Amino acid sequence: MPAAVGPRGGLSGRLGHTFQDADLLREAVTHRSFANENADARDNERLALLGDAMLSLVVAERLLAAAPADPVGVLTPRRAALVSGENLARWAAAVDLGAHLRLGRGEEQMGGRAKESVLATALEALLGVIYLEGGLDAGRRAIGLLAVW
Repeated sequence: MPAAVGPRGGLSGRLGHTFQDADLLREAVTHRSFANENADARDNERLALLGDAMLSLVVAERLLAAAPADPVGVLTPRRAALVSGENLARWAAAVDLGAHLRLGRGEEQMGGRAKESVLATALEALLGVIYLEGGLDAGRRAIGLLAVW
């Protein structure tokens, strides 16, 4: 794993979390195309499921705190915009996540490091790792560093 992804590397500083489990971190940056080509690799989709749930919760908390009188009909589209693939890909690009991804040959050739869906899933997976290692407070800190509220 590149040093910049490792426990004291660039992603740690940009996300405000020191990653402790190198295997989980490796899984978080592993696209399914890489896992399909490498039998011993696990893709990041299960971690992305967890990260997506944590992200939705943290964003909903933030929106409710910022606008407690706003109705659900107003808050729901705001939350959807904040957790959209487009927005997550923008956040992922801001921390240079694409440079750390493990992609299969085909995905690499097709520009996977800059694809919205690939970046969004990998960011959600990283958030999943942060949640597993540091809990909800660590997730809140990471999202706070990423989000422009």
